[in-house]
Amino acid sequence: MSALPRPQPRAGVLKIDAYVPGKSDAPGAERVFKLSSNETPLGPSPNAIAAYRSVADNLQDYPDGASTALREAIGRVFGLDPARLVCGAGSDELINLVADAYLCDGDEAIHTTHAFLMYPIAILGSGATPVVAPERNYTADMDAILERVTPRTKLVFLANPNNPTGTYVPFDEVKRLHRGLPPSVLLVLDAAYAEYVRRNDYEAGIELVATSDNVVMLRTFSKIHGLAAARLGWLYGPQHVVDALNRIRGPFNVNTPAMMAGIAAVQDAAHVERSRVHNDHWLPWLTQEISKLGLTVTPSVGNFLLIHFPETKGRTAADADAFLTKRGLVLRRVAAYKLPNALRMTVGGEEANRLVVAALSEFLGTRN
Repeated sequence: MSALPRPQPRAGVLKIDAYVPGKSDAPGAERVFKLSSNETPLGPSPNAIAAYRSVADNLQDYPDGASTALREAIGRVFGLDPARLVCGAGSDELINLVADAYLCDGDEAIHTTHAFLMYPIAILGSGATPVVAPERNYTADMDAILERVTPRTKLVFLANPNNPTGTYVPFDEVKRLHRGLPPSVLLVLDAAYAEYVRRNDYEAGIELVATSDNVVMLRTFSKIHGLAAARLGWLYGPQHVVDALNRIRGPFNVNTPAMMAGIAAVQDAAHVERSRVHNDHWLPWLTQEISKLGLTVTPSVGNFLLIHFPETKGRTAADADAFLTKRGLVLRRVAAYKLPNALRMTVGGEEANRLVVAALSEFLGTRN
């Protein structure tokens, strides 16, 4: 047997297109408004900041490996059994943990066309094959997902609401999807933007997890809680899934400052509501004002919106991105999401929102 010239990663790793975060700078611009990563313009709760700082003198101590106090706080707020919660360094880590625990070479996992890029990365990294289900009007199609289920399917990832499209699936449709899946397939409901949704037919997935053996729900502190830098997320699932994940996660995967900030943040209902009210005002305003300019905006229930540009030379998404960046307005290119003619814009503060609309009006040569 001939020796390989150097260590080789598993084949799936070499098929991964590395995740590229939204840019955060605008060289040459006097001021920069970062609207590329769906960060809240209100920042974290002051209580979370104080809690984070409160442990600065004890950084020599290892954190609680079970995130006990954090799980208990989440349990109190949402009415959940803390024993059925797993905390992680952002929901990204939890996505990878689920993939590592339930996928192996030859397996398949399903996600939709414009879904979060971490799904195919985690699937390929675990040796499995990503299967893409087409969307309808930039929205996950339950029938398309079910049609692609085979004996090799082990996971189905559903971002609801979806990033970067901002669309959502009503809870009745999610339940229909679940009914159509074999009991051996784990349905992963990624509800990172759940707190922003104000639709009566939406549910994040708590009820479905509570009554099922093959559903988990992911949540994050990075969005409405404003703790993206702390890297903090949580998963609610059946006891047998939680047990499996706890066997493979790192023993100290959540750091103490993040834990303390998370406890304070999840308990500050007033700050969460202020963030929701801000979004409730500016999301429809941006949708209306940008639509007036002749651009198509996909209806969104998150804290961001997807803006579509024509393919006309000088008016493309790439052209708009360059124009806006020169003015310090940093949006997100989404070509990697198979949306080469669109930009994703985070709902920012009032000044940033008005500046983007004015700049787009100038870019398109129209007057708003």
